[in-house]
Amino acid sequence: MAKATEQRSAASNLKEWVKSLAVALVIFLLLRTFVVEAFRIPSGSMENTLLIGDFLFVNKAVYGAAVPFTHIHLPAFRDPHRLDLVIFSSPEQPDLTVVKRVIGVPGDTLSMTNDVVYRNGVAQTEPYVIRTDPFTDPEDPKMRAWQSRYLVDRDPKTYRPSLKNWGPIVVPPDSYFVMGDNRDNSYDSRYWGFLGRDRIRGRPLIIYYSYDPSGVLPLPFITDIRWKRIFSLPK
Repeated sequence: MAKATEQRSAASNLKEWVKSLAVALVIFLLLRTFVVEAFRIPSGSMENTLLIGDFLFVNKAVYGAAVPFTHIHLPAFRDPHRLDLVIFSSPEQPDLTVVKRVIGVPGDTLSMTNDVVYRNGVAQTEPYVIRTDPFTDPEDPKMRAWQSRYLVDRDPKTYRPSLKNWGPIVVPPDSYFVMGDNRDNSYDSRYWGFLGRDRIRGRPLIIYYSYDPSGVLPLPFITDIRWKRIFSLPK
């Protein structure tokens, strides 16, 4: 009799444990889908704001999280602002997640002259930008192909944009112009065009871990931890 009671108690405990685990899993999936998600910086296009080896938590709720397997988004707390860092799915590779800085919002007129960004005719001071190759300024037919449609006060027939000299162009509705802080090493809106609002997934919330993957010691994720970056706020 006592043995049967013990078996029933064990079965009941197992059932409660499985139920608790299932509830925890559901809560985790809901939080990951609609509130916060982890993200790793894969390239140097946002140096020195974000570095290769930075691990972030991403706030997905702020711009309205996407409902999985649909084109529906939850209500946003706000739209992206100028200078926001945004996480988004690449317009050219939808399975690739990218981070850049918002340089222009709908209605802005943007241009770049001798590596200086102008927004609505005003030169921008950008202390977050680094320039690793200030003397190279290649032209790119891909830039001309898409930018010509949005040009103002320029003749598309003679327009020859380059990495550091282009525009002015006007940002259309529901779109954003994004660039990397590492201006000479960033594949961004200059090349592939405006970023649709529906592609934006969130913004970096906090760096929860960081290490230098190029460290010379073995196991750099242990031996080359960037302690000062942990729990810092990217901006």
